[in-house]
Amino acid sequence: MQLNAELISVNEFNSYSLLERTPFSLVFRTQQKDEYYEQGIFTIVHPEEGNLELFLTPLGFDEVGMKYEAVFS
Repeated sequence: MQLNAELISVNEFNSYSLLERTPFSLVFRTQQKDEYYEQGIFTIVHPEEGNLELFLTPLGFDEVGMKYEAVFS
């Protein structure tokens, strides 16, 4: 099953890390109104960048649909 999603925000975390990179998260929104997927690994398909496997966690519904977050630490 395919579900369209829109990237709605990119958030940097201001936490101390020994790593040279800054931890961040991506938040996606779907058009789902009353159902959602449990957290897990999903294939994100981008028409120009190709496929990417991400662990997504549901954040909750807003006025448009369901939001999901992928965290990169």
